[in-house]
Parts: sequence; structure tokens; C-alpha cells
Amino acid sequence: MHAPESERDELYVDHVYDMIVVSNRLPVDYREGPDGTTQWNSSPGGLVTALEPVMRAADGAWIGWAGVADREFPPFEHDGISIIPVPLSADELEDYYEGFSNDTLWPLYHDVIAPPSFHREWWEAYVRVNRRFAEAAARAASDGAVVWVQDYQLQLVPRMLRESRPDLVIGFFNHIPFPAYGIYSQLPWRRQVIDGLLGADVIGFQRAADAGNFSRAVRRLFGYSTHGTIIDVPDDGGDPRRVVARHFPISIDTAGFEELARRADVQERAQEIRESLGNPETIMLGVDRLDYTKGIRHRIKAFGELLRDGRLKVEDVTLVQVASPSRERVETYRQLRDEIELAVGRLNGDYSTLEHQAIAYLHHGYPREEMVALYLAADVMLVTALRDGMNLVAKEYVACRFDDDGVLLLSEFTGASDELRQAVLVNPHDIEGLKDAIVEATRMPKRERSRRMRALRKRVRDNDVAHWSASFLETLTGAGIIKPGVSDPLQAAINRMAGTERLLVALDFDGTLAPLVDRPEDARATDRARAAIERLGAADDTRVAIVSGRALESLGQVASPPEGTLLSGSHGVELQLDPAGVTIDLRESETAKLERLSSIVEEIASGADGAWIEHKPAGLALHTRRLTGNAGTALQHAARNRVEAELLGITVRTGKSVLEFAVRSSDKGESLTRLRQHVGATAVMYVGDDVTDEDAFATLDAEDVGVKVGQGKSIATYRVRSPEDVADLLERLADARDAAREAPSRWP
Repeated sequence: MHAPESERDELYVDHVYDMIVVSNRLPVDYREGPDGTTQWNSSPGGLVTALEPVMRAADGAWIGWAGVADREFPPFEHDGISIIPVPLSADELEDYYEGFSNDTLWPLYHDVIAPPSFHREWWEAYVRVNRRFAEAAARAASDGAVVWVQDYQLQLVPRMLRESRPDLVIGFFNHIPFPAYGIYSQLPWRRQVIDGLLGADVIGFQRAADAGNFSRAVRRLFGYSTHGTIIDVPDDGGDPRRVVARHFPISIDTAGFEELARRADVQERAQEIRESLGNPETIMLGVDRLDYTKGIRHRIKAFGELLRDGRLKVEDVTLVQVASPSRERVETYRQLRDEIELAVGRLNGDYSTLEHQAIAYLHHGYPREEMVALYLAADVMLVTALRDGMNLVAKEYVACRFDDDGVLLLSEFTGASDELRQAVLVNPHDIEGLKDAIVEATRMPKRERSRRMRALRKRVRDNDVAHWSASFLETLTGAGIIKPGVSDPLQAAINRMAGTERLLVALDFDGTLAPLVDRPEDARATDRARAAIERLGAADDTRVAIVSGRALESLGQVASPPEGTLLSGSHGVELQLDPAGVTIDLRESETAKLERLSSIVEEIASGADGAWIEHKPAGLALHTRRLTGNAGTALQHAARNRVEAELLGITVRTGKSVLEFAVRSSDKGESLTRLRQHVGATAVMYVGDDVTDEDAFATLDAEDVGVKVGQGKSIATYRVRSPEDVADLLERLADARDAAREAPSRWP
């Protein structure tokens, strides 16, 4: 049974996150311990490997189903990643997952190799479950967070998120093909699915052809304008929202597979496998989920005919077929298993000898070490899929062949064939052509094998899974995966500006100098950052300013700024340019407006446990960080509507889990301009993490440097990952400034 919707806020999340991955399954598998305790084991895969670094850097969470029906699990931490399970009932598993996802969408998106089924109750379950995933993501997402939705089971989530949380940056990646319109148009809910996907800012596909199919479907169904990879989506009567739809071919953890392949115990296991098969001249290998799209029947048919015709001999060639179980509750898959096992039995009965088996058929999965040993043992890898979004097995085989040997025989109908052009490419529907290609692969000279494999390995190394995720996130946010430390381009920028005559270093506080905390009064700058600020500010040619949305009094208390540091509070309404400070004298009308503003917001916040108000000289801030995502968003929405309806001339600004109101307008951009003029700066470095810092970045000139901290869209040229990296940046700037002062002829 599910908890009522009213109870689920507490069930799902007690924290909000800047980066969220949403997928049908979590990156962990549930297991009940011998004493009845809940245990979680990592389910390593390319997606997890790619996203772990960015999720840790950006305070990320992973939302998905735990793999157990009719069970509720609270959020938990696993290997440094926050996990938020979403529950599914047994009925939903049958209708949403086995039904609509895998008996409607899967066959339809794979060119109707098997006929899809269309049932209204399946669609209704699909909508219901997608909404549950979207609501979980909306609750867990901080203001302006990046949400990356994965795969065909959740195609409605982007639009649902866009409607409830327009502040979010939303990406979607489709791991399977997207069909041509003539096939896609069979789907009764074709408009709803396309509209669901168009809620994303970036929609990723495996192949350029898939992205083209999607854009053509958008034009046919909605008539929206498309320009290359850009789709203009009307947005509530305003300017069209630009959606990117393009290919981002997924890959694997290349280095991880090669590292396993180089292990002595794995190589020994590969030799054991060859010996157990009778040491044939050639071992051919197929590794697939037991799925009708994989072309397993076609390769078995081709192999059988080669044995029948004497072009291959069972004493010389053995086929190892690993067919891991898949969706065995779906009738189509049960039938496929029966057909494959019948074909294997007949072929072995006809051609195997006591010493040599024609086909070693293995209907179960294996741990990664065993798979790598199989790849090393195999002389020829057979990938004969009839339709496949990518096929990572082909890339895994190539990654493991550090010996530059082995032959990859690859279907033209896989996404991998677009990249791995040095494979032996085949049309698996052409049985005669497939047979010729198999013979060619078994007889290929060593020199030719090595030439092809070297080219394949370079391609897989240069385009690994980290490159895939960084490319997608860079398109989505402008950042990609932000590595720790200071990047080479940012170091070069530091070196360029180090010799400027008069430098202003302006820094946001919360999330930039100080890590974000639940209680703002507990925030403190890191020791390294404070020491670097003291070094920078000690010289006459450099001034440091802290630019914050906090009231000046609060900023002075938490920042404990070194002597000589300039302060800007309340988004520039308050400026302290000397120890005497600056006072704000509000006009009588502004004072009255501030009193009414406080009354309205206090009344609204009083009914929300966890919300609190920060009073400022010219306004106030409604903080919702302690509320769940949906509750915080709803409270901010109510406060904004009420204030705008009852008071004129109020400036409203949204930040990270905070809504700010001011009776006197200013922003960090105006503040930075005034600070620049006060200092007489010839160059400015500005560092900030919030959406409110974008106003400051917008004022920077060509010789200035803007640095965004963390994920999220930004016009800043450079990025760092965290406050610790800000400290590193300031230390490097202080070092470069010292070196520039010591250099002769510093200025012309």
C-alpha cells in the first residue's frame, strides 16, 4: 500500500538538492539481510559511473524505484549519493512498466520488430507513475536545480516538472531509438508524449537520426518551428522557449574495463574459459539481454548454416551465447526464450561432438569480472541487433582488448555503428551477408585485426561515458562535469589579470565563501578563504568586497570580514565602504510599505512550520530551505501573489530557497558597479553561486573575470565546484598578484 499523498513529503525528502537524476531504477539493489534488515548493494553501470562525480560535486540526489513492489523506503545515503526511492505497486509494475513501457513503447520505438500493444489502462498507469516521479523530483529540487530525467519510461516527467517548477533546468536523455514518424504516429497518445518531452530544455538521443525523427514528429504534430537542433516551443504567450534536441552518443567507463582486463586473475580466467571449451581456434561470443531486438535468432541461424555447409567446423569454432534473463513476465519474451533454446538444442544435437560443443548457451547474468574474461577469451564479438539505441557491449569488448586483437562484427542498426566504423559492419537481416562476414572475421589476418582494433580503441577511449555526461550537462547548463580545483583556462585568466593596476575582488558569501547550511546564522567562511582574503586585501593595489543578499548586520556577524573589506548587503541596498558604514534612510512612504509588507509575509509564513523571515533595512526575505521542495514553492507562490496584489512598487527576487522583497530596488549588478567606481578598479573578479549573482556577472567587462560556483545556468565564463575550490582560486590569485608585483616593468 502507498502512503497518502499528504504524507509523502516527509516520506520522500528532508533536504533539497542542486542536482537530481531521475530514472526508473535506482543505482542500488535492495536485499534483505539475514536478520531482516534492509541492505543496499551498488548496481554498477555506465550511467552511475558517469554521474557520480557531478552528483557529489553538486549536492546531488538520485530518484528511482527500488526494485521491490508494494514497499516504501525512506531516503538514505549510499556511497556518498543521496537516494530517494519512489514506490510502485504490483499493479503499477504490471501496467506502467511491463505493459506500457515494455509492451507498447519498447516495440514501437524499435521499429515494430514485435507488434506493440495499446491499452488505455496501461497509459493511465504510465501517466500516474510519471506524475509520482515528477512530484518526488519537484519536492527534492532546490531553486534553479538541474534535473536530468533518464529514458523512455519517464517521458512525461519533463512537462510535469516544467508546470510545477518552472525555475528548474530540465534535461532528458532517451537511451533507446526514436522511430520515424510513420511508425511513431501509431501511438494513440503521440501528442501527449511529445509534449511531455518538450518540457525539457535539452532532449538527448543516441543517434543524429533519432533526433531528426523527433524533430520531424514535433513539426508534424504541433507545427513548431525547428532550426537544426533547436525547437522553438511557445511559452505562455511570451517569446518561444528554445529546446535543444540533438544526439549525445552514450559510452562506457573505458578505463575501468581496461583496468579489469589487465588484471592477472582475469586473464587467467580467460585462459580457463578457452580450455574449458576445448581450445578451439576461434571463439565467437554474443552477449545480450534475451530480447527480440538483439538478433540472437539471426546469428544462430547464420552459424548453423555455416556448420551445415562446411564453411565452419565445430572442431575449429565455438559460439558462446550469453543471454541474460529479461522481462520474463511478458509473454513475448517467454516465447522468445523458448524459440532460442529450441534452436540451440537442435543445432547442438546436429553438430556437437563429445569433445566440442557447437554453442555454449548461458541463460543468466555474470559479474563484470567474468564478462571481461569472456571478452578476452573471444576472438570474434558478434553484435547483430536488429535495432539498438547504442549497444554498449560492442564498446565494452573494444575497451577490454588492450592486446589490439579480436574482431568486432557489428550490426548497422546499432547506434554504436555510427562511431565504430572499423568494425565489420553487417545487415543482420541479410543471412547470406551475415554468414560471409562471420567467415571473414574468423579468417582475418593478425595485421588487419590489429589495425582495426587500434582505431576502435582510440574512438572508445576518446569518447567515454564521462565525455558523454559532460557533453550533455555542458549543453544543458553551460558547465558539464565540474572537476575539483581550478581549471587551466581559469588559471590562465588569473595570470592575465594578476598584473592589472587596481584590482577589485568581489565575492558572494553563502555558497561561495561559506558552504550552505540549514541555519544561516551558522554559516562561516572557510579558513583558507578568509586567509586568502586577508592576503589580497593587505596590498594597496587590491580591494576585496563581500556582496551578499544578507542584511549588512547579519553579513558582518557571519563573515567576520578582515579589516578593509568592503561590504554590500541586501543586494546592494546597503553599502559599507568605510568603517563608519552607510545608513539607509527610508522615505515615509517606504517605511509604511515595509511595515505592510512584513505584516503580509509574516501572516503567510506563520502557517508553514520551517519557514522563517529575515528582516532587512529595506525589505525582507522569506526562507523556505527547511521546507520540502513543493511546500516551499507553494509558500513562495502564495506570498508573491499576495504581495503583488496588495502593494505596488515592490521588487521581488528569487534565490536558492528564498524569496526576497524590497521597497527600494537594487541588485548585485548595481552594487558591483558602485564598488568598481569607489575602488577605481581597472579589472574585477566576481565569484558567486546564486541566480542573484547573474546581475553582477552581467556588468563585467571583457578584461574582468566571472566565476560561477557549482551547477546551474550562468553567463559567467568560468566555473569552480565548491567553496573549497573558491579558496583555492583566491590563494592562486594572491600568489599571481605577488608574483606580478615582483616582476620588472609591471605596467607600461
